[in-house]
Amino acid sequence: MGVMVGIRPEAPPDLAAIHAVHLAAFPTDAEARLVDTLRDAGRLTISLVAVVEEGVVGHVAFSPVMVDTIVGGLGLAPIGVLPAFQQRGVGSRLIADGLDHARSLRVPFVVLLGAPAYYARFGFGPASAVGLRDEYGGGSAFQVIELMEGAIPRDGGLVRYAPEFALFE
Repeated sequence: MGVMVGIRPEAPPDLAAIHAVHLAAFPTDAEARLVDTLRDAGRLTISLVAVVEEGVVGHVAFSPVMVDTIVGGLGLAPIGVLPAFQQRGVGSRLIADGLDHARSLRVPFVVLLGAPAYYARFGFGPASAVGLRDEYGGGSAFQVIELMEGAIPRDGGLVRYAPEFALFE
């Protein structure tokens, strides 16, 4: 059953709550620290919060990625939802709204590492099908959605995430 969720861009008063969401959603503090580090580096291209009754219950981050010399793509990571609000459509809303925001910014493509069966509903497919590979050896979990037709070179390439990701491997 879904909940009444509002999705909006993060605002300065949300930062502690965003950190707390990722602390609660993941087994370590790596994702929480990654979001803070990306923000400090000016690399949170899209940062949306899910709000229920004025409280932040989820967060999704999109940051720049580069395929060889092609810039403009984004990586979706991390996405976190407070455990009490998981399995209630909050994460799906964050992803869908984040992709809509990316389209409005004319982002050519978005990549992610995640469960293929879950992300297929948003239009993601195997990045290997368009010859893309990631620096983390994600295999079938490495997926892409092309938001602008012809944006991804069909000869493939290595997708590099923002350098801040390397701090939390």
